[in-house]
Amino acid sequence: MLGVTLDIPTIGCGKSKLLGEFKELAKHRGSTSDLIDDNKIIGKVLRTQDNIKPVYVSIGHKVSLDTAVEWILKLASKYRLPETTRQADQLVNKTLKEHREKTYEKP
Repeated sequence: MLGVTLDIPTIGCGKSKLLGEFKELAKHRGSTSDLIDDNKIIGKVLRTQDNIKPVYVSIGHKVSLDTAVEWILKLASKYRLPETTRQADQLVNKTLKEHREKTYEKP
């Protein structure tokens, strides 16, 4: 939605599959498999590091699926998640932890 609103290229990358089916992919970095739902390719399953769980890539706006996969691989050079997604994920987890600690603090 943000890509459409701002009219900029965007891509999607998730840690877990929301829907669709795929064939098992090879264990090496860069391996992909089509993510299929209702006989349509809705994304790619991509292994960003050797021998780790894959991520799920989808197009957002103004970007092809193949280009989205290329960008995710470039941005995930050290970790499973692309650096932008990894940092956002860490910030959310830190914020949630701080919120929980404040909520359960005794007066």
